[in-house]
Amino acid sequence: MALDVILVRLLVVAAVASVLPVPGRADAGAGLAVGFYNKTCPRAEELVLEEMRDIVHGDPTLGPALLRLLFHDCFVRGCDGSIMLKSKSKTGERDAMPMSASLRGFDEVERIKAKLEDACPLTVSCADIIIMAARDAVYLTNGPRFPVETGRRDGKVSLSIDAENDLAPPNANIVDLKTYFSVKNLSWKDLVVLSGSHTIGRAQCMAFAADRLYNNSGKGVQDPTLDKEYAPGLRELCEPGKKKDETKVYMDPESPYGFDLSYYQSVYGNRGLFVSDQALLDDKWTRHYVARMAAAESTEEYFKDYAAAMINMGRMEVITGGNGEIRKFCSAYVD
Repeated sequence: MALDVILVRLLVVAAVASVLPVPGRADAGAGLAVGFYNKTCPRAEELVLEEMRDIVHGDPTLGPALLRLLFHDCFVRGCDGSIMLKSKSKTGERDAMPMSASLRGFDEVERIKAKLEDACPLTVSCADIIIMAARDAVYLTNGPRFPVETGRRDGKVSLSIDAENDLAPPNANIVDLKTYFSVKNLSWKDLVVLSGSHTIGRAQCMAFAADRLYNNSGKGVQDPTLDKEYAPGLRELCEPGKKKDETKVYMDPESPYGFDLSYYQSVYGNRGLFVSDQALLDDKWTRHYVARMAAAESTEEYFKDYAAAMINMGRMEVITGGNGEIRKFCSAYVD
């Protein structure tokens, strides 16, 4: 058989395999719906928002933390609540290092779950609670409150190796970032829009200081792309050579708890905290979007884009129908 025929057949097989569904996982949001709980737990979204108001009022840092928790859940095995599972052998997603080292919000998800269990026992999944809480975290920091699809069920598997493989590190370049997103069926636009989540919250020095301040590309120098006036302030906060520096720094110092466009203004001005923020300027499409949002007079377009990108992310590898489970306690042990 001719080599070109063999290659064509292999390509066809690969193409077919790539669209086959993973057992128990729904295709791109199949089985999800806005208002999924309207009949079975009609106050579900209202109860989540009530709890989130109290949580964020008590500690504003928990809003961004719960938003980050959603990203860690969805990018690893899909949006299935598996980030909540505990592992006695310390091999779960929560144990992945350094990816999950500073994750917070587990107790708050459990708090919301308890409220929903009182109202509607064994009805609302942990996976849906995480995405509703993240949506409300955005809203409570003056961002958009958009409809979210619900109907996910909870996964039963949680492995640290999956988190280590599927989460983009903060020092990822633009090629790697686009790859991490594309394998999850997310586009370059989803990448640059969802990166705007860094407009709220804090990061530990150990997540960026070496690459941006002290040892860029292993050369013992500051990242040459970092704004020279911004760098000294970061150096005052982050010690050189301290590998586990847990000092917290605002990702968007202009408005650390305001969901707005200042993140894009910072990135366009070479003041992004992470290498992965700066990397958005290394691709013509993402750079153009950053520039446009940095100059925008209104958040209207961005808020619309953000809602669409969050919906896209929320559809990744979801479990629906009779698959998975609805747990009474989100932080159950997986082993």
